[in-house]
Amino acid sequence: MADDREGACHCDSQQDRRPPDGTLAPDSCYSEIPPPRSATDTGSDSGLCACGRPLAWMAPPPPQNQYRPIRAPAIPSTPNSAQSIILAPVPQAQKVPVLSAPFQFRPPAKQIQSPDDIRRFHDSDSGKNFLGFIVALSESMRGHKISDPCRESPAVRVIVEILDSMIGWVDEFPPVQQPSRYGNLAYRDWHQRLCDSEGLMLRILPEDLQSAVVEVFPYFTDSFGNSTRIDYGTGHETNFVAWLYCLARLGVLTEEDYQALVSRVFMKYIELMRKLQTVYWLEPAGSHGVWGLDDYHFLPFIFGSSQLIDHKYMKPKSIHNQDILDNFSHEYMYLACVAFVKKVKKGVLAEHSPMLDDISGVPTWNKVNSGMLKMYKAEVLEKVPIMQHFLFGWIIKW
Repeated sequence: MADDREGACHCDSQQDRRPPDGTLAPDSCYSEIPPPRSATDTGSDSGLCACGRPLAWMAPPPPQNQYRPIRAPAIPSTPNSAQSIILAPVPQAQKVPVLSAPFQFRPPAKQIQSPDDIRRFHDSDSGKNFLGFIVALSESMRGHKISDPCRESPAVRVIVEILDSMIGWVDEFPPVQQPSRYGNLAYRDWHQRLCDSEGLMLRILPEDLQSAVVEVFPYFTDSFGNSTRIDYGTGHETNFVAWLYCLARLGVLTEEDYQALVSRVFMKYIELMRKLQTVYWLEPAGSHGVWGLDDYHFLPFIFGSSQLIDHKYMKPKSIHNQDILDNFSHEYMYLACVAFVKKVKKGVLAEHSPMLDDISGVPTWNKVNSGMLKMYKAEVLEKVPIMQHFLFGWIIKW
């Protein structure tokens, strides 16, 4: 019997005695165990196999790249996540080009059906500019609290008033008694009221642009959930920003409005959605469940992390301090989102929201913000199940 080292020889196998890559001569045996330092280590000739043939030593395979960040995102290893998101470039802000006459407004329609369609959209000017608009909104909040004074144009004030009135509609359609907790049927009545309120757009659009209602209103109605499934998700949230983008392309909203669009308009939108979610218990549409940031929203984490960039005292790890959440969540969207998650999900944050827990280990808010932007592009704007519902017309071209 050969000793343990000689037992590594493959000569007794019915297969070829060469290693898988066939690099050795057929009259040699090979071993996957490194050679002894000298013949005396094994008490035998280290150059011979137990069968008497010359013995060659295989070099160990090169180590695989097993690098992972110290606190890698707690998301499943899919081809489009983790490493590919980390290596992706950070999206950059872009100015929104304003459309000019002659206008060719038309009802928008769904166009995306495959990953190839997704790539075409992101390679297009419309796709790049839409993402650049979101980045610009994020940058407008850098270092600002929600309550900080900002320019509020007449269009911004009208949008806030409209959202406020929609919050009041919830009281007109109280939830009905039903066996299931989620998806209260009264939401359909609320949503029908929305679909019947096309005139709301006429309050925002100037007279020479009122023909745009046919194109911008469908984005608006798709921003508050689906009345058939009684659900809501990041795709609906994206539609709301697409509606704002359409208004920016029409010149109704300008770059000077961006801070107010986030701190006034988007915050009012979140207030409305939180009420709809808790009163009618909307199903999370395509929720990542335990892996996601929030069962419903993504953009508040982008805008909120931008608010906290270069903050003197609050760091990403501050989300674990309940006193900070209690005292500052009304001023910072990121903290408000974490507080909401901890309110509706019981238990330890690391267990029910491991991604949020992992992100708290990132050293700076700037890195959190850039990572969120890359993740939003990959996990929302590049996902067919979400973007297959996105609308394209004359303003956002396909």
